Amino acid sequence: MLDIVIEARSAEISKGMSVNRILPFRLRRMIGPFIFMDHAGPVDDVILPVSNMDVLPHPHIGLSTVSYLFGGQVMHRDSLGVEQIIRPGEVNWMTAGSGIAHSERFEDPSALAGGLEMIQTWVALPEKDEEAAPSFNNYSPEQLPIFTEKGVWMRLIAGDAYGLRNDVKTASPLFYLHVVLQRGARFGLPQEHSERGFYIVKGSIEMSGITYGPGKMLVFSKGVDPLIIAKEDTTLMLLGGEPLGERFIWWNFVSSRKERIEQAKEDWKQGKIILPPNDNKEFIPLPEDRSRPGGSAPRPELLS
Repeated sequence: MLDIVIEARSAEISKGMSVNRILPFRLRRMIGPFIFMDHAGPVDDVILPVSNMDVLPHPHIGLSTVSYLFGGQVMHRDSLGVEQIIRPGEVNWMTAGSGIAHSERFEDPSALAGGLEMIQTWVALPEKDEEAAPSFNNYSPEQLPIFTEKGVWMRLIAGDAYGLRNDVKTASPLFYLHVVLQRGARFGLPQEHSERGFYIVKGSIEMSGITYGPGKMLVFSKGVDPLIIAKEDTTLMLLGGEPLGERFIWWNFVSSRKERIEQAKEDWKQGKIILPPNDNKEFIPLPEDRSRPGGSAPRPELLS
C-alpha cells in the first residue's frame, strides 16, 4: 500500500538560493538508508553576484552525500583537497565517515545560463562504516547504465534495480535512479528492496485513479506493486533500500549515537575538522543549539 505522501517544503540554503526539502520529514525520517533529500532549482534567472548562491565550507559525519545535476554546474572542494566540477548526469559521491568539510560554489555564471537544477541526497552509513576514512568519487555518465523501453528512459545512479548494476561504491543495499516517462507510459517500482519511494521532479503521474504532481514523494510498503501512469512527460527520482536502524540527525551530522553528534559539534567549533585547503578563508559556523531549553533544533543544511 501507499505508506505516505510527503510534500516538499521550502528551505533557504544560502542568500541566493531556496530549495525544496523532501527528507527528513517528521512522519518519515528515512527511506532505506536515504536520510536527506533536497531539490534545488530550476533556477533560470541567476541574480548576480552568483556568489550569493554559494554554500560555504561546512562539515559532515556519518553519511555520504550524493550530488546529481539536471542542469548547470557546481564546483566542489573538500578537506581531501579534491576540486571537482559537478556536471549534469554525473554521480558525485562523497563519504564523510569520521568527518569532512566541503563547499559548493557557483563560479561560472555562463554555466548556469541554461538553468541550474540539482538533487542532493544523504545516505546514512552502516554503524561499522560511520567512522570510515573520508573519500570522494566522481562517476561520469558513461559509467552509469541506461535502459530505454516503451516511453521509459532511466539511468541507474547507484545500487541495483531492474537488473541494472554499476560500479558506484555503496556501503549498504540500495537503489537510486533518474527516470523520464513519456506521456501515457506505464511504469512499476523495483521489488528487490524493503523500502521504496519516488519523488516527482516535474510532470505528473496517476496511480489508483489519483493524480500526483511535482514536489511530492510517494513511499510504499514492501510487496506493493503500484502501476504508475504518466499523465504528461514526467521526471522521477526513485530511491530506497534496506533500513539501517535509528539514526540521529542534527544540522549536517548523522550518527547512530547522540554522543557522537555532540563530539562532532565540538570538533567543528575547535577546528578539528579540516577545511578544504583551497577554500579555507570562510566557513559556516556551528548553529546555535536550540535543541536545549528555549527553542527547537535547526534543520539540516543543503547543499550537503
